Amino acid sequence: MSRLNKIAYFLICAVGILTTLAYGTVHQPVIALFYLVTAALALILIADAVFSGVMKVSRTRLQIPLILLGVYALIQVVPFGSLTAPAAVSGTSRTLSIEPFATRVVALHIFALSTFFLVALSVLDSAARVRRFVSVLTIFGFGYAFFAILQSVLSPDKIFGIYQPAAGVPFGSFVNRHDFAAIIEMTIALPLGLIFAGSLRSDKRLLYIVAIALMGAALLLSGSRGGLVALIAEIILLIILTSKAQGTKNLVLKAALSLALIFAAVAGAVFVGGDTSLTRFSETAASDDVTSSRSQIWSVTLKVIASNLPFGAGLGAFPQAYTAYDPSGGYERVEQSHNDYLQIVADAGLVGAVIGGLFLFWFFREGIRNAAVSNQFRRGTAVGAFAGCFAILVHSLFDFVLHITAVSVMFLTLMSILVASGRDYDDDVDEYDTPKSKRRRSASVTPIQQKLRD
Repeated sequence: MSRLNKIAYFLICAVGILTTLAYGTVHQPVIALFYLVTAALALILIADAVFSGVMKVSRTRLQIPLILLGVYALIQVVPFGSLTAPAAVSGTSRTLSIEPFATRVVALHIFALSTFFLVALSVLDSAARVRRFVSVLTIFGFGYAFFAILQSVLSPDKIFGIYQPAAGVPFGSFVNRHDFAAIIEMTIALPLGLIFAGSLRSDKRLLYIVAIALMGAALLLSGSRGGLVALIAEIILLIILTSKAQGTKNLVLKAALSLALIFAAVAGAVFVGGDTSLTRFSETAASDDVTSSRSQIWSVTLKVIASNLPFGAGLGAFPQAYTAYDPSGGYERVEQSHNDYLQIVADAGLVGAVIGGLFLFWFFREGIRNAAVSNQFRRGTAVGAFAGCFAILVHSLFDFVLHITAVSVMFLTLMSILVASGRDYDDDVDEYDTPKSKRRRSASVTPIQQKLRD
């Protein structure tokens, strides 16, 4: 294994953590740094292929929707004719996007995420690396949850004790508590998957249970109702995936384990005190603040969709498209629709709906298939990664979590683990199955040998 490959693996492990700690990577300087890192990852991968004569290309179709979305964003800014006054200054180019600059920025962002995903799929090329990656994310989730709980007690209005956001309800390193909940939904899923799949030795289970309880308590303390709903959906999926055809007794035991873990998280949240997701369920879904009233935002988003079919208003152009139908007359600026499914249709029209549908189909097919691999540890990681990504898809019904760079990076990280868990490896030693069952699938990364010419 080359040094360049090791550097790429280290960067992939670090990016998900650092983008989270850097306030979720929502500020332009940090986003620019993320773009530079992804460009460096691409160059490292190419250089490694040149020096080794081998390039590894993942065959998973999960890469396709993200690339297609980036390509469609470029199509939306291709000029065709000119707008005429009084709609615009004479000679202004006509494009599918009503805000071409914003769409170009989104295209760049999507291609950066695509590059990160491609490299992550490439470097997760051994069973040892998958194990280490899962361990790193679990340890990070535990430490991050502990920090967030401590900060909520000692300095609830400031992030890291230094930055006080002008708006929003901060939690952890995020200005928006829902984004913190989204990260925890994914990091808690990996140890949950290992526990539910029985992929841990008895001497490790207590450590993982403590980590799960702490992360669950932090999620509750964040006050994110969408996060709580997503966590419950995640646990239900885990029970379904790991109790199939194993009898009623096994199902009852795992349901009891789920209740015990939820109880431990609730007890921890109550012990710390403060507003939690549970207490916030007594509030109404609507709000006097038009920027957070989901019912109003969704109704206006439907009008945006209807008026911009079939091609959409343009990726990244939602704030401009929303203003034309805003009943408040633009008094409060609404940046997102608080529903990623509605927004992809508003931004990309029927094309976006088709791309989203393809992704969901390939995602569920990959998740269900990899949740049945013979290797017990990799089955646990596949189940956990699948459940973590599913939780984000549920959370996206209520918030715009996938529009946050750190959340989308962590989502793609779990997707990479999900795909990697379905492969076979030369160092694949299953210490949990006796005897070791026959391997079920071949690797989904194809090495392409090529002779390099001078």
